[in-house]
Amino acid sequence: MTRIIAGSHKGRRLKAPKGLDVRPTGARVKQTLFDILAPRLSGCRFLDAFAGSGGIGLEALSRGASRVVMIDASAGAVAAIRENLEALGGEAARAQVFRQDARIGLAALADTGVRFGVVFLDPPYDSGLYEPVLEQITAMRLLEPEGVVVAEHFHKTPLPERIGGLFRYRQVRIGDHLLSFYRSESS
Repeated sequence: MTRIIAGSHKGRRLKAPKGLDVRPTGARVKQTLFDILAPRLSGCRFLDAFAGSGGIGLEALSRGASRVVMIDASAGAVAAIRENLEALGGEAARAQVFRQDARIGLAALADTGVRFGVVFLDPPYDSGLYEPVLEQITAMRLLEPEGVVVAEHFHKTPLPERIGGLFRYRQVRIGDHLLSFYRSESS
C-alpha cells in the first residue's frame, strides 16, 4: 500500500484501484522526485497526466501545491483518486480529477488557458505516449514560463534530449526508473 511520505498528510495510506494494471510510483522514486521539486511546490499548479491512484498528485497537495489536476482514463483509478481525496478532507477543494484519455484532457485544459508549474508524466511504459504528450504540452502552452515537465520512465527506454520546445536539463536514475526533467527552451 502506498502512502503520502511528507507534508501535511504524511503517513496517510492511499487506496489503489483493484484489478487494474496500475504501477504506483515507488517510495524511493517519489522521495527523489519531490526532493528535487521541493523549491517549486509551494503555491504551484501541478498536473499529473496519468494519475493512477493519485499518489503523485496527492503528495504534491500534501507538500503545498496550490492546485492539483489529476487525469486518468480508468474509472477504477478515478474512483480511487476521489476516495483518497475525500480522506484528505478540505484538500479536495484544491484538486480536480478528470476521467479521460490524457491527450484529450490536456487539450481541454489548454482551452481553459490554465498553465502549470509542474507537469508529471508516467504513462504505461510500453504505451508510446511519452513523446506525443511531451510535444502536446509544448504545442498547447501548458507550462508556465519557468515550469518543468518530469517524465518517469524505464531506464532502458530513452527519451529525446529535445522535443518540441522542451529540452532535458536533468536525469536521475533510481533502480530501473529514470526521471527526465524538461523545461522550455525559451525560459
